[in-house]
Amino acid sequence: MIKKKLTFIIAILWAAFSNAQIIPDTLIRTDSMVHYPDTLPIAVPDSLRITNINPYITLHVDSVLNYKFEINKDPERYYWYLKNSPVGLRINKDNGTLTFRPEKSYFLSNRLKYDQEYKVNIGVQSLDNPTDKVDTSFTLLFFNTDIIPSRVKPSVGNDLLIEEGETISFKVQCETGSFPIENILFNSNIPISNFSLVNECNDEFTWTPGYDFVRESDKDQQKIVLLHFIGNTRFKVKDTAIVKITVKNSLNYPNAVIEFNQMKKNVRTYVMSLKFAFLQLDKRLKKTKSFRTTFDLTSGTSALAGTILNVSSDPEAQKVGKVLPSVGVAVVPVKEAVAPNKVVEQNQAALIRASIKRLEYINNDTYLVGDKDPEISRKTNKLRDELKQVQIQLIEVPIEIETNMTEEELNRYFESPKVQKKYRLKNK
Repeated sequence: MIKKKLTFIIAILWAAFSNAQIIPDTLIRTDSMVHYPDTLPIAVPDSLRITNINPYITLHVDSVLNYKFEINKDPERYYWYLKNSPVGLRINKDNGTLTFRPEKSYFLSNRLKYDQEYKVNIGVQSLDNPTDKVDTSFTLLFFNTDIIPSRVKPSVGNDLLIEEGETISFKVQCETGSFPIENILFNSNIPISNFSLVNECNDEFTWTPGYDFVRESDKDQQKIVLLHFIGNTRFKVKDTAIVKITVKNSLNYPNAVIEFNQMKKNVRTYVMSLKFAFLQLDKRLKKTKSFRTTFDLTSGTSALAGTILNVSSDPEAQKVGKVLPSVGVAVVPVKEAVAPNKVVEQNQAALIRASIKRLEYINNDTYLVGDKDPEISRKTNKLRDELKQVQIQLIEVPIEIETNMTEEELNRYFESPKVQKKYRLKNK
């Protein structure tokens, strides 16, 4: 039975093989599938990289940095290096340990600065393959927790001394600390005016105390002003600078100059009035002298004619000659009655001329020196006293205020040679 089944299976397989061999060639077909290459990546070793890089490091000035970088390969075959590193920052080339101790001397010498970002380039490279390396960077920033206060520093001392009318000007500066001063408040112990307000650092304070700032009731004729400049930070931390100004009583120089010029003008005006009065007196004296000269000539002529006629041979002429001397004698009292000798006017004219010369000398000799003459009050008082003294001396002399002559005409007459010769002093 089993033998029959094996024979049947072999027969079938043989028939199938035989049929396959006799299949025509036209019935054979090729595979039409497009075969693409395999796209799966070939496994390669991992590239070099730093596994624990920290891109941003902040460090306190009193702390110590000790940080070890790691890579994804055997560190014994690699070395480390830094580029563009700040002063004091170091790295161990063998194991990549970064160390730094920021000493305050670095910051005091300005080698390092607070709150400034330092970009540090770090790299690691293979000792066997120069192309096997990696370069990257991190940012290092130093900070300080010490609070440095900001100060208000005026550009002048704390104690100043000025006089009324003087201008004081200075800048209010600021010494910047951890937090800068953002605004400045101002006040004083007594109210002041005409000053420039200070609002920020480096603003200029200018003030000129008036001439009536110090009163007579103030002690020692001076007044003390305390200026307070209060600086504020954003956190309302305040710093106050105090400037003490002692203001002394001083002469009101602008008004003193006006008073001095007015006094010189008064002296000049009074001198012109005296010159016109002198001219009037001199003219009256000239008129009187002319009358007296006429009478003197008449008297002399009569006496001389009488003398001549007395020696004449003509009896009639001798009679006339006897009468003529009497006529000359009779003219003398008439002369005194009609044109008396004006001694008072002569003395007044001489006094006026001397007063004019005195006032002109004082007026020309008194003048201001510089922009602010410290002797201006004394010079003004000197002019006033001289003018008053002359006015008292000439109080009995009638002074003509109005005149129709100009100053040049009066000066020309007063300085004429005839007048100079007539009134100058003569040696006895």
